Amino acid sequence: MSPEALGLTMIALLVVAIMIGFPTAFTLMALGIVFGFMGIGFVVFDLVVQRTFFVMQNDVLVAIPLFLFMGYIIERAGILDELFHAVQVMFGWVPGSLAVATLATGTIFATATGIVGASVTLLGLLAFPAMLKAGYNKQFAAGAVTASGTLGILIPPSVLLILYGFVAGVSVPRLYAGAFFPGFMLSALYFGYIIIRAGMNPKIAPRIPAELREHLTPGQMAFLILRGFVPIVSLILFVLGAIFFGFATASEGAALGALGGLLLAAGHRRLSFGMLRESVFLTIRTAAMVGWLLVGSSIFAAVFARLGGAQIIGDFIFGLKLSPEIFFWVAQVLIFLLGWPLEWTEITIIFMPLFLPLLAEFRKNYPDNLSTDPFFFGIMAALNQQTSFLSPPVAMSAYYLKGVAGKLITLNQIFSGMYPFMAIQVVAMGVLWLFPQLAYFLPTLVYGSSGR
Repeated sequence: MSPEALGLTMIALLVVAIMIGFPTAFTLMALGIVFGFMGIGFVVFDLVVQRTFFVMQNDVLVAIPLFLFMGYIIERAGILDELFHAVQVMFGWVPGSLAVATLATGTIFATATGIVGASVTLLGLLAFPAMLKAGYNKQFAAGAVTASGTLGILIPPSVLLILYGFVAGVSVPRLYAGAFFPGFMLSALYFGYIIIRAGMNPKIAPRIPAELREHLTPGQMAFLILRGFVPIVSLILFVLGAIFFGFATASEGAALGALGGLLLAAGHRRLSFGMLRESVFLTIRTAAMVGWLLVGSSIFAAVFARLGGAQIIGDFIFGLKLSPEIFFWVAQVLIFLLGWPLEWTEITIIFMPLFLPLLAEFRKNYPDNLSTDPFFFGIMAALNQQTSFLSPPVAMSAYYLKGVAGKLITLNQIFSGMYPFMAIQVVAMGVLWLFPQLAYFLPTLVYGSSGR
């Protein structure tokens, strides 16, 4: 078998192994080593060592466990409970107020952590029962919870953007700045959908009767906002501001966030050794999973390139004589479709390295074209990959909510509630394409021209 055929066989076996359920990281390493040995001999072991050290020596990746630790500390300290309470009181007058409060809480929590599982789980525990008790439609409530919880993979500090920056060689602070407005634009579209639908059909989101609303004096309201809303928002603004304006790198900003999370937990008198130990354990487990994925994908990609598989794919794509715009959208459609069976980590780490060399070739011929800018491609792909959490069969947000809701709702009802929000995500991609300054304005303002 020729080296090129070995490379294409690697890709086919990888897809089959992932579908069967083999651990992705070790599947990548095993396929890379076995097929590399078959194609290039003992040189593959030198390649394995080089790629492993390349991943380990990347300073940007230090931000991942630190941001994860910040999120787990905030989650375990129960700070989200007070945030939801404060936001619920603030938005009590809006149609669909509980769903709006859920989305507002999810948006704020997304800027504190990129841990989607934690966000959906906590919102499922806090907001979902409250919405059902208030008479909300189950599907509508489930859609609000799952969509709100997924915003963390787009809104900074997003782990996805750190991984994309590593894979694509794009500045992570610039990506953070670029994702800021698109992330909040998506959240605003969710807000609009919830308020309009609740206003047009009050049966799916009944207003809370005035006599049942929580009535607070101005002083009590101010105290609630100061305790539940201001501290976490201040921490978020401090961390992101330090990164955006160059006072700290992404890793240093993550360290500030981790320290801030500890101070918040201590300020709420909820910092304990048991909570700290549990947060450290969860951080190590998640960061180790991401680390092994990066090592495995780096080995796989290097072997795939050495065998000539990337060249075959490149020749095939360029043989189609696609314009850069068509290639851009073909890649985005593929990312969207991959989101149905795969998670965002697998898409970013395994398949992005296949798209990016082709994008670079288009960039040589069309250097000023929006479609060939890896920065804009990454922001659009991050927005696109929101769908990987809401698209069955591997819609992890649905399983997170089902895990805490139990018999209150079926998986099919959760899926049904998520589809309108998936449609909104597609609309958001169209809005970003039509108004790319949503992605470019803040990075250009802070860092100067993007080099488009």
